Amino acid sequence: MIGYALTFGFGAISLALLMNLWCIFRRAGVLDRVLAVDTMVINVIALIILYGINESTPVYFEAALIFAMFGFVSTVAYCKFVLRGDIIE
Repeated sequence: MIGYALTFGFGAISLALLMNLWCIFRRAGVLDRVLAVDTMVINVIALIILYGINESTPVYFEAALIFAMFGFVSTVAYCKFVLRGDIIE
């Protein structure tokens, strides 16, 4: 039963990634693209966790945490750049 759930999860999150890519290429606003990239980071974290469940190893969960921290910092830095024009004060 878990195999079917993992297959469905992989398919649903892959579809969400494709929809985010479409949003990046079709939207005109910078903030829409930032939001789509941030959502893609969340979807990639979900794919890493699903792959970790599929392989039954905790290494992928640590990788997902590192990727989440990197995604958060990059989103904050880009939003600060959009609002103020520079990152370092």
